[in-house]
Amino acid sequence: MFVRIVKMSFHEDRIPDFLENFEAVKDKIRNANGNRFLELYQDKNDKCLFFTYSYWETEADLENYRQSELFNSVWNFTKTLFNAKPEAWSVDKLVSLE
Repeated sequence: MFVRIVKMSFHEDRIPDFLENFEAVKDKIRNANGNRFLELYQDKNDKCLFFTYSYWETEADLENYRQSELFNSVWNFTKTLFNAKPEAWSVDKLVSLE
């Protein structure tokens, strides 16, 4: 399993559009084949800055999602709201304490 972290910065007036769309699609993303976890964060100091964390069973699962109609629909809408280029990382979780 690995974690995909995506950093997104939005035009302030478009944040409600992003949040409304995320609310509509979050369960579909979470239920994509191989997805085990999904969270959305908003920066405490910069309200335009958001992060998603998603856990995937395999890189192939993430790639299949990225090639899906769902992803294309979500991404095509979301990218129109950005005020900066998004960044993404795929990382292996080494330690987790609860």
